[in-house]
Amino acid sequence: MKTTSFAIIFLFLASVVSAQSVSQIVKGRITDRQTEMPLMGATVEILTVDPVLGVVTDTDGYFRIEGVPLGRHDIRVSYMGYTAVTLPSIRVMAGKEVVVNSSLEESIVQMDEVVVTSGEQKGRPRNEMAAVSARSFSLEEVTRFSGAANDASRMAANYAGVNINNDSRNDLVIRGNSPIGVLWRLEGIPIPNPNHFSTLGTTGGPVSALNTNLLSNSDFLTGAFPAEYGNANAGVFDIRFRNGNRDRLEATAQLAAFSGLEAMIEGPLLKKNGGSFVVSYRQSFVELAQNMGLEVGTTATPGYNDLSFKVDTGYGKFGRFTLFGIGGASNIFFDADDVEEDDFFANQNEDADVDSRLGVIGLNHHFAFNENTYLKTSLAVSGTGTKVSIDRVNDDGSRTLSEEVDDNNTRYTFSAYVNSKFSAKHTFRSGVVAELYTLDTYAWDTEYGRQRVLRDFEGTMALYQAYAQSRYKFTDRWELNTGIHVQYLNENEDFVVEPRLSLKWRFRPDQSFTAGFGVHHQMLPLPVYLLESVDDGGQRVQSNIDLGFLQSLHYVLGYDLQLSADWRLKAEVYYQDLRKVPVDPFPSSFTLLNVGDDFGFPDNDFLVNEGSGRNYGVELTLEKFFSKGYYGLFTGSWYDSGYKGSDGISRNTAFNNRYILNFLAGKEFLVGKGKRNIFNVDMKFTTAGGRYYTPIDLEGSMAAGREVKFDEIAYSERFSPYLRLDIKVGFQWNSKKGKLSQQFYLDFQNITNRDNIFLQRYNESSATINTLYQRGFFPDILYRIQF
Repeated sequence: MKTTSFAIIFLFLASVVSAQSVSQIVKGRITDRQTEMPLMGATVEILTVDPVLGVVTDTDGYFRIEGVPLGRHDIRVSYMGYTAVTLPSIRVMAGKEVVVNSSLEESIVQMDEVVVTSGEQKGRPRNEMAAVSARSFSLEEVTRFSGAANDASRMAANYAGVNINNDSRNDLVIRGNSPIGVLWRLEGIPIPNPNHFSTLGTTGGPVSALNTNLLSNSDFLTGAFPAEYGNANAGVFDIRFRNGNRDRLEATAQLAAFSGLEAMIEGPLLKKNGGSFVVSYRQSFVELAQNMGLEVGTTATPGYNDLSFKVDTGYGKFGRFTLFGIGGASNIFFDADDVEEDDFFANQNEDADVDSRLGVIGLNHHFAFNENTYLKTSLAVSGTGTKVSIDRVNDDGSRTLSEEVDDNNTRYTFSAYVNSKFSAKHTFRSGVVAELYTLDTYAWDTEYGRQRVLRDFEGTMALYQAYAQSRYKFTDRWELNTGIHVQYLNENEDFVVEPRLSLKWRFRPDQSFTAGFGVHHQMLPLPVYLLESVDDGGQRVQSNIDLGFLQSLHYVLGYDLQLSADWRLKAEVYYQDLRKVPVDPFPSSFTLLNVGDDFGFPDNDFLVNEGSGRNYGVELTLEKFFSKGYYGLFTGSWYDSGYKGSDGISRNTAFNNRYILNFLAGKEFLVGKGKRNIFNVDMKFTTAGGRYYTPIDLEGSMAAGREVKFDEIAYSERFSPYLRLDIKVGFQWNSKKGKLSQQFYLDFQNITNRDNIFLQRYNESSATINTLYQRGFFPDILYRIQF
């Protein structure tokens, strides 16, 4: 019924579209990169039309260019005394006005204008103090790459040093680190795991709840982060939502295999201030793929829906207010009678009912004290909830409740920082972040036929952070970023200080060296802190609550070569020294660095911060930015990831693939009358070294009635290498009236249907070892209409 209603609504809206010439409006806002103040009188030019179309920005920094032909265009932005930029291959299509927001950096060289080539601007992080191991990504990149499935996490797996741990989920392994080390931020606020079917303490999931259609240019960082980022040791996703159209109503309808059926609308709000809104709702449609006989990793049918929005009041007397949020719910039921041996998520001897929900709502306030200093304040409430009920199937077919989880986590967040630009050379920022966790969590399972309570906690925890960071440009060649970050966790009174440093030397106009260092600490996943055990006195205690932060020291060296306006070569070498890693108090191979190599958290208790680890490697990126109708990307990572448990033996981590190679390419062909339509072909090839694993002791498992591993030879054996080829074909149709566009693509993921091993699991029913494979051939599909 929901599907029918959506279809009727959007077919009606599309039918009332008015006539318009085959051109589009390009508009946006130009600001100072350091102060975010508007630049009045900046020149914006469309270079790829004859004659060149150009305008200057108004008093609020806005510009508007009408009559821009459909297609791809290079846009140049310049302002006296500032570094000019050229934005290459901006897509202009029917049905949606193009918004181009750009920030310019004041030049310390006193001349009318300095020019930055398109390649230097492309991929440059939004955060100006991120000099190493960072890049920005756009909505177009997320939707362009084959195999990305409109998921920012899966898209990021194409970058050097990054890997997806399992095709059926989007947990990211960055430079050999566990996925638990990833920090998610939305509009500058730390948020919980933004994925459907997420559980307490994880950072990924099968389906993303972040709607890519709302994405603005965002940052992805993989090491030696600037001082404003805390409570992370692997990577940072710094996500930004875009504003809605401030001039007219626009709508989008979309149907995709995994993101589901979507309806989105955006338009002006408080026009006097230039405000806007954008809101989108999605409903799952996975049952369509299952009805077609396609494998999605399980025989159960997942259901999920989510809502995303952003409301911007524009600039008023009291500054600018922005309200944003996401909310989602998901559920799935596994019937043991239908579960197959190779099911990723379920066991043949269990019924499982899983419900999860997430929500984030935040309010940002931006206030400029003067042209050089502003204050940004944020308040947010976020929360997650998970309910799991598992019934064990007895020999006679009856069911016995064997496990329950009821986790509820509400987080209240306050963030504020002051940003000051003292001169074209020097920018300073300092801020605070306070997070209060309100927890109500209960979990138990069955061990050796007896009920065992894993956690039973109702209370609060608080994490306080503060930072200061500075960027100083000695000349147009030398740039130094310094900072310090401090964290305090009230539950165990752990306090840490983290210095940060990065340096950039642009020794030639087309070449630069970078270096970065950072000390990083991260609080442990909540299930680890809240685990309950019985102490020597027979009392139930939270046996891991006194664990300190996990520490990681990052060292990075980089080299960047701009081969031409559209080609770039980038190389980085890194070393990460991991300390204070939780391990068992007695000699064993266990380490928290391997959490995430399968499903669930370990129940090891009375852990101590006495383990260690190290990651080091070389990363290479050769990138052809989209121009002249095609793009290309090659990334190679060669690395080693190891650890020492409490037994002092050096071992591979579960994420030590040794190498990861990605090759992506794509081509657009202009077709149809007037060459206003586009046919595109994209491909992606990925290969990675096989994962290390701990072999299963079959005889021991049979005797114990549960899975038992040879822990003394942990992570000593290796699966075969990972190989996957994805090919995507698509078509974009722009209407003759210029008011409507339609897009369709078919993405053949793992087109060779290769069996890539994920893990091995002991099957209690058959007393055998089953090999679980990652997802086979799957044709992802998307249809989108915009007007």
